[in-house]
Amino acid sequence: MATDQQGSGGRVLVLLDGSPLSRSALTAAADIADARGADVLGIFVEETNLLRSGGYLFAREVGASSGQIRPLDTSRIEARMQSLARRAGMALEQVMLDRGIRQALKLCRGHVVGEVLNLARPEDLLILGRAGWSASPGMMLGSTARALVRRAPGEVLLWCDNRPRAHGRVVVLLNHDQGANHRAADVGADLARRYQQPLTMLVRTGSDDERPVTDDLRSYLEQTGIIARVRCLPMTGAEEIIRALQEENAAQLVLSRSCRLFNEPEADAVMGTINLPITVTQ
Repeated sequence: MATDQQGSGGRVLVLLDGSPLSRSALTAAADIADARGADVLGIFVEETNLLRSGGYLFAREVGASSGQIRPLDTSRIEARMQSLARRAGMALEQVMLDRGIRQALKLCRGHVVGEVLNLARPEDLLILGRAGWSASPGMMLGSTARALVRRAPGEVLLWCDNRPRAHGRVVVLLNHDQGANHRAADVGADLARRYQQPLTMLVRTGSDDERPVTDDLRSYLEQTGIIARVRCLPMTGAEEIIRALQEENAAQLVLSRSCRLFNEPEADAVMGTINLPITVTQ
């Protein structure tokens, strides 16, 4: 989720794939679009690679309910995708019309990441489920989600199967030398206000003297009327970050792409392990 800025010109984009998680993300998109006064664009992509696989004689699929192994047939795949697209369009229309939100469905054929990036603008918020067709069993973060989180031009909300808990904190993870602290702080504050939750600024620092870091951040927070707890955390790995989020009783996480963690291997471990809504900001 992101800031509730009316008239910002940004849309709410939601990636639909027919999964229960994408339907849950659709409800989140409606909540955010309603608060922003934004339009919603649903995106459904017929994955080219999946369609091509039906042309191989050795390709097989396993029935989800029956467990039966059968040839992978292109016509069957296309019919299934068309059915999913119709249901996605109906769900999009129903959810948005109930709120009086303007909506549209964009049907694409190609590679999911490329098609979404072609449609997304810097001012848009993109919402997607943490795992989809490209996720292996047991994975919390699919390859499509990983790519879009890193390459989308605007903010991305990774939605999970649980709405933010009523009793929990919004946690913003920052670096002590991070240039986009203010943007991430603003997003965290907006989430805290919307869900009436307390806010924690979790600052990763490698400095022995933490006072300049915390003093500057507290000064900015006071000027903008944001009430938050500021906590410093050593430059540690994923396990320590996850432990700190648990100690803060995090209900949702805000992470900026300019955060040093985002370019470290620990980023995937953190985002793939915690089952919380994660907003990735510029």
